[in-house]
Amino acid sequence: MRPFRIDVPQSQLDDLARRLDNVRWPDPGPVSGWERGVPLDYLRELTEYWRTRYDWRAAEARLNRHPQFTTEIDGANVHFLHIRSPRPDATPLLLTHGWPGSFVEFLDIVEPLTQGDPAFHLVIPTIPGFGFSGPTGQEGWDVPRVARAWAELMRRLGYDRYVAQGGDWGSVISLQVGLADPEHVAGVHLNMLVTFPPPDPAAMADLDSEDLARLEHGQWFADDGIGWQKIQSTRPQTLSYALTDSPVGQLAWIVEKFQEWSGSTTVPEEVFDRDDLLTNVMLYWLTGTAGSSAQIYYETTHLTPQFISTWGGPWPLTMPVGVAVFPADATRPIRKFAELSLPTLARWTEYDQGGHFAALEQPGLLVEDVRKFVISLGD
Repeated sequence: MRPFRIDVPQSQLDDLARRLDNVRWPDPGPVSGWERGVPLDYLRELTEYWRTRYDWRAAEARLNRHPQFTTEIDGANVHFLHIRSPRPDATPLLLTHGWPGSFVEFLDIVEPLTQGDPAFHLVIPTIPGFGFSGPTGQEGWDVPRVARAWAELMRRLGYDRYVAQGGDWGSVISLQVGLADPEHVAGVHLNMLVTFPPPDPAAMADLDSEDLARLEHGQWFADDGIGWQKIQSTRPQTLSYALTDSPVGQLAWIVEKFQEWSGSTTVPEEVFDRDDLLTNVMLYWLTGTAGSSAQIYYETTHLTPQFISTWGGPWPLTMPVGVAVFPADATRPIRKFAELSLPTLARWTEYDQGGHFAALEQPGLLVEDVRKFVISLGD
């Protein structure tokens, strides 16, 4: 394992500045809202802030406050944060991000998790293909392979008992870690869960109005909300040319999801700090990983049979699972279906605010739920 420090060459920042100075803007389109994509006026204003006021060096210094490392696992260079609590009895906690997120999501929960009670030793890896884990140059990095790599990472760090936590890809990866390393995973905590109606029609009986609304949202999401997934699951390389060449294209591709999958009703800055949004985008831009981060969609779709059921289970886990449900998430799980796919479901908490990027949007609620889940494990 090698210590790692972020130190972006000034030439990369100068290149970004030139590109932001010379954006070629499209026509605004026939409507001004978000229903057809990111509005031109909003993106122009955000780009101007990025160009003239955002300070990468300040963000870089903030990121470098936390110990970072790289190590090679299964042929991939894996970047991770390893932040040990001062409390010797702290529980190791493996936190996994998703797309279009990064370890930036977790910065606001580092201190409360490492300093609180119970306290945690944090391991926050970057998924192969993303950010400083960089392009792998390999086929086969589907979800089960990432999970096996995480189990190996925890072994190398000397943790023989730990909890896995995540949302988005981090959710399904954490579940797979539980399958890959059952002897060492004490519990799995999720802040996103996908549920699908089971084949038995009887399971649809007695759904209340809220559950029916969640089913309706799921149908809308399948019809209108997964355009990015279709492209990244089928033609990630073609997409990569546009996003790797245009910083504004990369910005729009990512920021749309922070608006759509959050409690925001107008712009993402209703619920997220603008600098955090841009720092997250910068990790994709500076590392040129727009395309390689999309490969996990292609790999999992093509290598893992029945991709949809990969998300929806069943999950034959042996350890307890806790789920924190945030109402504005991209997916809205139904507990009745969750209990069928997760036989070891031990904790289910419904919150009245927050969305997909819970660690950024509602850090206090997420920390509270993780703590209560770990206390319930009793070890």
